[in-house]
Amino acid sequence: MIDRELLKEALGSALSEKTEYADLYIESTRSTTVQIEDSKLEKLLEGVDSGAGLRVLFGGKTAYAYTNEIKKESFLDMASSLRSAVGNGSGERDIDLTTKAPRVDFKIEIPPGDVPLEEKISLFMNAERAARGYDKSIRQVTVTYREVLQRVQIACSDGSIAEDERLQTIFLVNVVAAEDGVIQTGYEPIGGFVGFELFKEKSPEEVALKAARKAVMMLKARRAPGGRMPVVLSSEAGGTMIHEAVGHGLEGDLAGQGLSVYAGKMGQEIASKIVTVLDDSTIPGKRGSFRFDDEGVLSQKTVLVDSGVLRSFMLDRLSAMKMGLESTGNGRRQSYRFRPIPRMSNTLIAPGKTPPDEILKSTPNGLFVKKMGGGQVNTLTGEFVFEVQEAYLIENGAAGDLVRGATLAGSGPQILKTIDMVGSDLGFSIGTCGKDAQGVPVSDAQPTLRIPEAIVGGEV
Repeated sequence: MIDRELLKEALGSALSEKTEYADLYIESTRSTTVQIEDSKLEKLLEGVDSGAGLRVLFGGKTAYAYTNEIKKESFLDMASSLRSAVGNGSGERDIDLTTKAPRVDFKIEIPPGDVPLEEKISLFMNAERAARGYDKSIRQVTVTYREVLQRVQIACSDGSIAEDERLQTIFLVNVVAAEDGVIQTGYEPIGGFVGFELFKEKSPEEVALKAARKAVMMLKARRAPGGRMPVVLSSEAGGTMIHEAVGHGLEGDLAGQGLSVYAGKMGQEIASKIVTVLDDSTIPGKRGSFRFDDEGVLSQKTVLVDSGVLRSFMLDRLSAMKMGLESTGNGRRQSYRFRPIPRMSNTLIAPGKTPPDEILKSTPNGLFVKKMGGGQVNTLTGEFVFEVQEAYLIENGAAGDLVRGATLAGSGPQILKTIDMVGSDLGFSIGTCGKDAQGVPVSDAQPTLRIPEAIVGGEV
């Protein structure tokens, strides 16, 4: 951690009569990546990246500078550059800094650094062999493990210092199977703000076998039918829909610029009365969790949509200032090389009261989506398209034939308003969300949901 007097000097030097706010973000990240493919150790990377970013806000604008040198001269050079960018007016201030206490804490049972690298590689090699030996149709298996330990210190001109230590451990398996000219893949990720205890609940071999089963199973699936039909989304489907169709549109920068279909709709009903949407960075073990965001704001649970009514956007300091509101702790950045922007953390539709089995039983026909893939959305219109990884035709209120090649398309606001059943379960998925050329770790979650009518892409 950097000496407090140096933090004060750097911040004070960056301020001028035109600046409203300044912060200094200091980061040191140690990472290890192991990748195994075709029964060989293809990649083994270990490294440390350290640096700092200094930012000032003025007139609703941002000036930002960064360096990979953690020393006084570099900090003062950044401050000088920012003063020049803003207008070089006088106004250097003396700042009294106080360290903030976090609102939540996250306990790590087994620090990954305590596990010998040889032991990790052996575990992952066994997982790769298990997947490869699952079926003769399997052509390729890729196993990827990554651990990232990030230490940050954020000093702000409001007089606060925030310090956080974040650990991300993830394990991914991708399997390719081929038979009679048909090629299918199976993908299975696990991970979060967690240590090596990640593998207590599910071993690397179990994850690999699950991915292998998916790839082989999809070889026998029939083509999905296309058209308008009821869709039941399993809680296992992951939160792609809430993330893409709703989440990005509720980020404060897009809403503030009128680039979201939800702009100007605060206090209005934008969803079914049985739908509540949350963003919560305080959940233990989840990939989008943290003690402080990247602007030094305490993590929190934010109610975005309450029983169908829009109550809040996800705000960083800048978007909050423009709206005359307080930050919701959603200012995030990929690293010290990037300025913070409003981003999701752990975004979810809250569970309802209906048993998930009852939702499927009460749907005579349609599509039961067990696993979602990637997707994209036009935040201005709310129109989205999602890939479906695993789905079944609904026949007489039960999951029937497995189908492949399905997509879901439609309007986020329209889908939100038509959801007519919300399950009492909740399932999480993990990912890295891209926006403005930055990627940050996130989790998404949803209960089992029923959409009475959605557009399913497939064979017509």
